[in-house]
Amino acid sequence: MKNRLLELLSENCRYTDEELAAMLGTTAADIRAQITHFEEIGVIRGYNALINWEKLPDSDARALIELRVTPKRDKGFDEVAERIMAFEEVEGVYLMAGDYDLAVFVKGETIQDIAMFVARRLSPLDSVLSADTHFILTKYKSNNTDMQNLNSDIDERECMV
Repeated sequence: MKNRLLELLSENCRYTDEELAAMLGTTAADIRAQITHFEEIGVIRGYNALINWEKLPDSDARALIELRVTPKRDKGFDEVAERIMAFEEVEGVYLMAGDYDLAVFVKGETIQDIAMFVARRLSPLDSVLSADTHFILTKYKSNNTDMQNLNSDIDERECMV
């Protein structure tokens, strides 16, 4: 079930309750109540600024790692995903359908740091069958935001839900 309020917040969480109410034809009090409810039940997990780290002089290296893993009996992929999520280098873990099981997004100060993380910490996990690392060179678009357009007159500050 799609929810227009959540869609608007995911596009720009800086909208005020009044702006959202005007867009959705309701009251600011109703919007605030809905947002509070979504926060309480865990639908809204947080608010984050979308940062183009590549624009900083000493930006970190980032990679997508495709993992094939053996799921644990009675726990499936959850147990191995929880272990992987605990590493500080890991920014995201996704269960996938297709040629690999988990997509893991990681960051490190250098490409070598990521390579060592994969070799020394990720690959040795007993459930990991294989790891295929793809280094992210340029981010063109992220969360519906053009990450390269420097001449935009639009304020594209965006918060992710």
